[in-house]
Amino acid sequence: MKTITLFVVDDHTLFRRGLIALLSQDERLHVMGEAGDMGEALRGAGHEVPDLILLDNHLPGVRGVDGIRALKDAYPGTRILMLTVSEDETDLAAAMRAGADGYPLKTVESDQLCDSIVKVMAGESVISPEMMTKFVAAFRTESTLLDPVPDVASPMPLAAEDPALESLSAREREILQLIARGDSNKVIARELDIAETTVKVHVQHIFRKLNLASRVQVAVYAAARGLS
Repeated sequence: MKTITLFVVDDHTLFRRGLIALLSQDERLHVMGEAGDMGEALRGAGHEVPDLILLDNHLPGVRGVDGIRALKDAYPGTRILMLTVSEDETDLAAAMRAGADGYPLKTVESDQLCDSIVKVMAGESVISPEMMTKFVAAFRTESTLLDPVPDVASPMPLAAEDPALESLSAREREILQLIARGDSNKVIARELDIAETTVKVHVQHIFRKLNLASRVQVAVYAAARGLS
């Protein structure tokens, strides 16, 4: 696969350099630049455009979530993955509304972060499991906050009017609800006492039957129907 080029924006020099060192160990990734604040990040525009920007929220001056649109304009076609300590649902909603392609927390393991980058480049939206419940709650109570959300399906008919939902088996419905809760395949397998590979098969069936492409879409789908 083509090497994914990255630009890292974080005001903590030690964390930023450590993150770059970790990312550089993955042969799928190449860090092409770094910045300590939004102004420095925007001044880098006009040169090579990265495939993806890893963006902290708590930056001096302009916060990360407030600079997403400017970065999207400055780097056309670039994906933006928030990488932050903020577990505030308003920050999450603001980031997704502004066009962020994902919201992992800084507590994520390095290999999971690298995999998340690859998933985002494949067209998925990635949200930390710890934030999925808050994401669903925000969508349920004030869905307009999250419009438009990249990779999130448009409002759909209610369950009673949705033949696609009726096509799911009882087990698939059960797994649908657990995905919406933010559970990983491993957690679902443990809770249902089935093999993780079996869960993966069910998840693929759910995606296909509901014409969805990511776990974030599944969470929104379930929330819109009161299934989560």
